[in-house]
Amino acid sequence: MQTTSAHAYKETKVKTASQGQIIVMLYDAAIRNIDQAVEELRGEGSRLDIVNAAFQKARDIVTELSCSLDMETGGEFATRLFNLYIWFNRQLMEANFKKDIEPAVTVRNMLLELRDAWATIAVRTNVEGRASSGLNIAG
Repeated sequence: MQTTSAHAYKETKVKTASQGQIIVMLYDAAIRNIDQAVEELRGEGSRLDIVNAAFQKARDIVTELSCSLDMETGGEFATRLFNLYIWFNRQLMEANFKKDIEPAVTVRNMLLELRDAWATIAVRTNVEGRASSGLNIAG
């Protein structure tokens, strides 16, 4: 259970984040949930309710990422990313259904690569945006 101050911190972090930073946070959350499910499956006497909930949260996040794509502006890149997200969700569903770690780890590693790419983009966009707009008094 989160403390009130931890919840307030997370809420503020999301409200003040750029679009790129929010995407990175979504990737981080999906990866964390996959890690939780895999760790639970590797343990003795794994609690399947926790495994199921973690995989479902990861799938929900991947679905949110796919819904956030701008298919018109993104063109072929957005289409390919959308198809990849669909594949991720299928793999996570299979991992959950079969209680198989391998497809989950594959998705996790691919999400991590995408996360790192988005983090680089978010930093560059944030720095370039501040440089071109002058003084940013909002912080």
